[in-house]
Amino acid sequence: MTTSASVSEATPAPHWRRNQAAVTGATFIGFTGFTLVMPFLPLYFEQLGVHDPAAIAVWSGLSLGVTPAVTAGMAPLWARLALRYGRKLMVARSLSSFVVIMALMGLVNEPWQVFALRAVQGLFAGYGPIALTMAAESAPPDQIATAIGWVQTAQRLGPALGPVIGGTLAQGIGIRSTFFVSAGVYMLAFLLVLIGYREARTVRLTDRDGPASRVTFRALTHVPHFLLLMGTVFGLQVVDRSLGPILPLYLRDLGFPADRVPILAGILFTTTAAAAAVGNQMSGRLLEWRPAGFIVPLMAAVAAVGALVFGASAPWAVLVGVGVVFGFALGVATTCTYTAATQTLPNSWRGVAFGYLTSAYLVGLAVSPVVAGFLGAASMRSVFFADAIALAVLAWIVRRGMGRANAAD
Repeated sequence: MTTSASVSEATPAPHWRRNQAAVTGATFIGFTGFTLVMPFLPLYFEQLGVHDPAAIAVWSGLSLGVTPAVTAGMAPLWARLALRYGRKLMVARSLSSFVVIMALMGLVNEPWQVFALRAVQGLFAGYGPIALTMAAESAPPDQIATAIGWVQTAQRLGPALGPVIGGTLAQGIGIRSTFFVSAGVYMLAFLLVLIGYREARTVRLTDRDGPASRVTFRALTHVPHFLLLMGTVFGLQVVDRSLGPILPLYLRDLGFPADRVPILAGILFTTTAAAAAVGNQMSGRLLEWRPAGFIVPLMAAVAAVGALVFGASAPWAVLVGVGVVFGFALGVATTCTYTAATQTLPNSWRGVAFGYLTSAYLVGLAVSPVVAGFLGAASMRSVFFADAIALAVLAWIVRRGMGRANAAD
């Protein structure tokens, strides 16, 4: 039985192309604003008086990890409020908080103040996964993979552009002033969602509204490979975000001039993110060629090789080339994983499924920089070797778990 409540949650919006453009554009702008400054957080801590490289790595890891950790804890509350009041309001709330907090970060004088603001940011953050859900739910069933791919591409292209602009701004006006530029960028994203996205009237679901309102995690565990794909989202995110706390410090350890590190790190972040965006877009075609059970472990294995080369003190040109391969492989694997996890589900289940995938994403986002920070405190190179091991194990697990089913099919 289909009710008005379940239709409001499951039926593609009549303005889905407009909504897709608004969500994709706001995601791109927001992720650009974030990466104007966050890749250079280790250098900011140095300006705040932390000079020991090990301490810088730990402060950076904790500050980058605390926001998604708090966000993961708040996610169930925001999810319930989104069902009652709509996801557009939740995204607008999140983006507006970034305007304020990014501006405040430009005013801090102590490292703990950065950490505290990042913790507060976690109470309101999480617009990226919500935007992904909005795009998937707005799109017709045959456009879901495309919708997911475009938003994830925006999540990649923003970080591709942000570090280069941020590195240039850091050298020109300083990292502190760049935080205020970031706040202004988030204001643009907020206005785009507020004006451009048209959300259908949301009716709070209750038990009388039918099976869609009673989708539980236990029910999702019976969906083939859903738990495995949740774990894959987590694993890919751990690797993907591990470079943030250590890459500028690693480049300096390799002997690159200190005054050139911001722009060089920006170029490397940009190259990797741009390649990942291409991978997001290519995933649909690759899934037409082979199933996710083949593509995801293949790309994880390719990325593992790239991580090994990253950690081998390669020359600059090699680092850039490996960044392209590493980013492309992670981009393909990520979009294929999300698509495989949701394409076999009924429309009315997808919002709940994305909620659990978001939890896996946020936990990976929280764990990654903290672990990378502590590993980097001992050895910057060890982070890349740990990434390679994690990706190799992930490739084996996914191939073993999904490959047999694909062969049986």
